[in-house]
Amino acid sequence: MRFAAGRTAKAAAVTAIALPFSLSCLTTPSHAQSPAPSPSGTFGAGCSALAKKANTAKDKAMEAAAAYPQLSQLVSAAVRANLVGTLDGKSHITIFAPNAQAFQNVNGSQLTSLLANRGELKKVLTYHVVDQQITPNDLAKGTFTTVEGSKLTTSGSGTDFKVNGTAKIVCGNIKAANATIYVVDSVLKPPS
Repeated sequence: MRFAAGRTAKAAAVTAIALPFSLSCLTTPSHAQSPAPSPSGTFGAGCSALAKKANTAKDKAMEAAAAYPQLSQLVSAAVRANLVGTLDGKSHITIFAPNAQAFQNVNGSQLTSLLANRGELKKVLTYHVVDQQITPNDLAKGTFTTVEGSKLTTSGSGTDFKVNGTAKIVCGNIKAANATIYVVDSVLKPPS
């Protein structure tokens, strides 16, 4: 009798576990779990590589970017293109900021040529800036006009986003007084 009662208890436990599982397989796609929501704070696998001061939320865009050693080449390029005052003077902008790796991935002669041509450098850098605040929720499927005048697109979900289908956002939603910064792993090129 004891053996039968043990088997009955095990069968009941298996049924209790299996029944909800089998019923969940019958749900229609419209009841499937939605994608992970966009993050509300700073996000991305590359955030840990960005050593920074404690809080950049009160700093203007370029001062905030300068707090991150991984963005030093971007800041130097903005100084060379005479853009610091322009970017710091705008309100509620979004910067897709190329990190050090992004600049290293540019061909050496192309980078030298770009840095030597202030007009072209300004065009490339302003292509990384959108004259509106873009939240993580806006990144899933966005099309935005840049300060340069061309469009760029964003796509993805959760904490995995790309710009123009190739540049990964490695650390996003960094706050500055007048900007939101998304660090990208590629230098974006405006359309010709």
